Amino acid sequence: MSSDLVLNGISKQFSGQRAVDNLDLTVPSGSFFALLGPSGCGKTTTLRMIAGLEEPTTGTIRLGEQEITGLRPYKRPVNTVFQNYALFPHLDIFENVAFGLKRRGVKDFKPKVEEMLGLVELSTYGKRRPSQLSGGQQQRVALARALINRPQVLLLDEPLGALDLKLRRQMQLELKRIQTEVGITFVHVTHDQEEAMTMADTIAVMNGGVIEQMGSPAELYDLPATTFVANFLGQSNLIRATIIGQAEENITVDVHGRKVTVPLPRCRVTEGDVWMGIRPEKVFIAAAGTEQSNGSNQLRGAVVTDVSYVGVSTQYLVKLPWDQELTIFEQNTGARGTFGVGETVDLHWLPTHTFVLDADQDAHAGVEHIDDPGGAG
Repeated sequence: MSSDLVLNGISKQFSGQRAVDNLDLTVPSGSFFALLGPSGCGKTTTLRMIAGLEEPTTGTIRLGEQEITGLRPYKRPVNTVFQNYALFPHLDIFENVAFGLKRRGVKDFKPKVEEMLGLVELSTYGKRRPSQLSGGQQQRVALARALINRPQVLLLDEPLGALDLKLRRQMQLELKRIQTEVGITFVHVTHDQEEAMTMADTIAVMNGGVIEQMGSPAELYDLPATTFVANFLGQSNLIRATIIGQAEENITVDVHGRKVTVPLPRCRVTEGDVWMGIRPEKVFIAAAGTEQSNGSNQLRGAVVTDVSYVGVSTQYLVKLPWDQELTIFEQNTGARGTFGVGETVDLHWLPTHTFVLDADQDAHAGVEHIDDPGGAG
């Protein structure tokens, strides 16, 4: 019997504002699922409705055969781990983890607590207080406390947001390991694209209360369905273009007088004006006139306007003849030369690394600015 988490027609309004808009979503049992999006997109509201902390305005929530829409939070087979851990400061780590079992009257709780502390690699920390642990260790305790009740679904609300970058990356791998070991459905809310892509089997990218696109990290990154997804999940170069023909399985696109080939399955539209997209790391940069196309797409006569060395790669800004700037990342393997500001270069990339989107969309949708707030939504 399936124990998938199914949201059907879920909406939530606050003071006339629709935070979540007629959402249909199925989270497969045993999967690591991420709700990804910017602040205010509806992801946290969706999580709170699953947890029972918010009541949907419309729609139903099912867990397997059981409808849980109207159940009180404590009656749902669901637990939540929050960003602030919410540990009991007066209890040691063992007692924090044991709390839920003791409250339910479970007598033989000691082996279960020891098993959970082992799972989160804190077996020797049982007698310590939360204040004696690092942020990452406290987060593991919160995870163990939630998992010991064996919920059908574990909800993670920006769980790593309070950790520094290095620790956050370590915990991403830990969370994935733990989810794989316990086999419980994890639903993880985050605004951090790298975090979602590192851990999740499936990502739903949310924007304005709806899901823009859902799929595996590779699917979303390699073939975004909208400009919002293309820009929010990593970086994209989007160039205005026009479709001028189709031959067998390829579309021909006119880019400011240059012809570019795109495989038909990589085109969201097949006629009219479009945004042609290429990821920065898919573009090769070469000295002007030194490399033949050999089946690659090519734009000639670009000028390097900025160079940033960042260790594993060099990041270039290049200005095209029509004054648009593209971003290019080249791995520092030593196999290819580097370029300086002011040099004229040609750009090459494979047709299979190109994607085409409807030009009616905003080319800047999903672009994050430095002063954008992260967090709840």
